[in-house]
Amino acid sequence: MKDEAARIRNARPEELDEVAQLLKSAFQQYSASIPPQAWQFYLEDIMDVCSRFSESELIVAELDGRLVGAITLYLDPARAEEGGWPRGWAGLRLLGVDPDYRNRGIGHALMEECLSRCRRKGIKTVGLHTTAMMDAARKMYEKMGFKRAPRHDFHPRPGVTVMAYRLDMGKSQADGSRPVRERTP
Repeated sequence: MKDEAARIRNARPEELDEVAQLLKSAFQQYSASIPPQAWQFYLEDIMDVCSRFSESELIVAELDGRLVGAITLYLDPARAEEGGWPRGWAGLRLLGVDPDYRNRGIGHALMEECLSRCRRKGIKTVGLHTTAMMDAARKMYEKMGFKRAPRHDFHPRPGVTVMAYRLDMGKSQADGSRPVRERTP
């Protein structure tokens, strides 16, 4: 039997607590790799979906009658700048998939929805941050055509680099044309 596709849509206000718990569950695997005080700060930021809700598009994946994935998309250039991106870029944050629903293409579907929305808005560059420990996510981003953008890295504490990636959408416009992605040997 073929897996049912997740329904991708905007989160509703009454779902914000559920999205916060989903993200907590999705990122919990990294808690052992981060010092406790830093983890607590990061976890509070991850779960603070209410503060992001009015300034971004909180996109969710729904499957089997429950929320199983989420991502935050900043289409407003001013909001993207606050995330460390140049004017005119869109920014992505906090892609998370429920551990019980991984390896079903949900993260990829959420990313594609974000890129589609960026194309419709005529946004030419999309940025995101990730870390070395988020290996599966980095591999997916790279496969989708994202390239390292070290100029936009940041260091939340000594010895830690949060790596920037960017996707140049090329001549992508509101017509829905897709970016040209370079192939690597």
